[in-house]
Amino acid sequence: MQLNVETLALINGGQALVLALMLWYGAHDGCRYALNGLRLRAAAMVAEACGDFVLAVDVHVSPLVVLLLGNGLNLLAQVLTVIALRMVLQRPLLWRTSLAVGVVGWLGVAWLSVIHPSYPERVLWGSTILLCTNGLNIAALWGGCGKRETRAQCVLMWAYVLAIALLVWRNVSLWALATPLQSITAPSPINSFYVLLYGVQPLLASVGFLLLYNEILQRELFDLARIDPLTGVNNRLGLLEASETLLARARARHESIGVLLIDADHFKSINDRFGHDDGDRVLLELVTNIRRMLRAGDMVGRVGGEEFLVLSPAVQRADLLALAERIRTAIERTAFSIEGQSYALTVSIGAALAHGDEADMSGARRRADKALYEAKHAGRNCVRIAAS
Repeated sequence: MQLNVETLALINGGQALVLALMLWYGAHDGCRYALNGLRLRAAAMVAEACGDFVLAVDVHVSPLVVLLLGNGLNLLAQVLTVIALRMVLQRPLLWRTSLAVGVVGWLGVAWLSVIHPSYPERVLWGSTILLCTNGLNIAALWGGCGKRETRAQCVLMWAYVLAIALLVWRNVSLWALATPLQSITAPSPINSFYVLLYGVQPLLASVGFLLLYNEILQRELFDLARIDPLTGVNNRLGLLEASETLLARARARHESIGVLLIDADHFKSINDRFGHDDGDRVLLELVTNIRRMLRAGDMVGRVGGEEFLVLSPAVQRADLLALAERIRTAIERTAFSIEGQSYALTVSIGAALAHGDEADMSGARRRADKALYEAKHAGRNCVRIAAS
């Protein structure tokens, strides 16, 4: 088989179809937005494959059909890829901008094919449009390479950088020729080399999409293991890891960490009277009130049932007491609505300071727990702090 442009286009089209199947059937679980983005990328690969097949059978159809239909399918693939990537990354989709770039690009190709036929100018125009779509992809990926957990973004970004370099090389090579080429199918090392390398770029991008999808799944599993599913705050594991980080920082800076153990008073009566669903809604509102009182560096987590833990770095005894009182007062003044009825809720809070010279947070937790018991014993709806 002669390795000409048509043969290379046929190979590229078959490869694109295989990649589309891999993307579509290779992922079936995980977050919905990433899955939808991956399948939209698969649809883009199908459009790209159809564009390659149109080029592969150019001897059997009108050259104008090859130009308008083939370029239209490839531009559609570029537009869908921009939207798919942003969908996976949870960025603004910019679908209007992408669609406008695609439509303007196709109209320019039509003009330079029918009204003012010029192959070098058409290549330059098409390359400019592809530079825009690749630029949109790079903009979505920008900033992701510096993080260890987002290496797939580096793979994708370099794939698009290489695509831009290929476009620049092609245009420089074409305009440097003494006798300009008249079509992509004209026998030429430039055309053959371009079609060959252009078929590799979708492979790199598709691998990058799969790696990115895997990273998102891994990150989702990581979060699920550390986030309380009801309230959205840290669970015991998340709090344990966060406390180790905070304690190491406190040790280096010779600071203390405030620990607040917060327990909703008589919460069992809410569950018994209204049911667990309404009780869950009260817990969500309770967490909202706690978060509203915290600083940017403070952290809240759920340690079980209606008991929550607050970690507040770089505080002194007076600061910690003031924070606990703000939380207690805010909850006391909140009217919790249950089945259309206003319900008052209070909390008891035990406080303790963890110092940087402690091996871990368990000692401070025990002191805060003992202070919480004292607050309960004192009649609830109050704050008690453990002795230093």
